[in-house]
Amino acid sequence: MKLRILTALLTVITLVACPSLENTSEKKKAKGPYETDKPPIPTKDQSGDMTFQSFVGRLRTAVERRDLPTLSQMMAKDFGYRWDTAPTDENPFTYWDRQNLWGELAGLLRDKWVPYDGFMVVPPQLALDGNYGGYRAGVKMVNGSWQFAYFVAAPPAQ
Repeated sequence: MKLRILTALLTVITLVACPSLENTSEKKKAKGPYETDKPPIPTKDQSGDMTFQSFVGRLRTAVERRDLPTLSQMMAKDFGYRWDTAPTDENPFTYWDRQNLWGELAGLLRDKWVPYDGFMVVPPQLALDGNYGGYRAGVKMVNGSWQFAYFVAAPPAQ
């Protein structure tokens, strides 16, 4: 009988001591959609790596030529090109055509790449200024190979 009471008491103490899910969801709701407590992920500078340089060179060439098959192979499956939900008939290439972004992307890819938050990114101002308001692009290493992860404008105002 004493063992049952002790077990029940320990169970109650354990459950009371655990953080509740309700508090966590309230904290998340209080923040805006782009705010986070997490600092940027430390990222190693890969700009001098031969595989990175090769990937970026191929990416620049594919963008300048608008080589859609090559670009498709270089893009991550979850490639980001808009902050909102894209229409069903749209892909990054049609979006870039309609918004006249090919030149912006080509110019951006010629800039210096720097590490930031788990990605290698351009322009370097993105890593230096948390309020950078221009277009940005990022690549990431996935399973040992580089992938073009995103090319987007600044996040919308909160």
